[in-house]
Amino acid sequence: MADTGIFATTAEVQRKAGDGANATSNVEAYINDFITQAESFINVLTGKNWSDSYSTLNVDVKGILKEAASNLAAIYVLSYGTASITIENRINILWQRFIQCIKLLRDQDSVKFIT
Repeated sequence: MADTGIFATTAEVQRKAGDGANATSNVEAYINDFITQAESFINVLTGKNWSDSYSTLNVDVKGILKEAASNLAAIYVLSYGTASITIENRINILWQRFIQCIKLLRDQDSVKFIT
């Protein structure tokens, strides 16, 4: 399997997740999914489809997108296992992300961008 993310790679996410990451979630298949979710969130949150214009962006913008996507994907990797995070903390992380996503989906400017 190969990296399928646009903004970040599996290796970049794994470096941020560190050595305490759950072995199940710290693999390419999971990380590709996490990166895709992060990229979509970034695109809608900013109201710009960075994915479509990525190849034309300058290195500084690519670096910011890489950092944002890899940070969020690493949070997903780290929140997967019970050894590194309590269930209550995982619920709090997931709930916060859910609320952020719902706010975006309710926002009319975001809805116009998505559709």
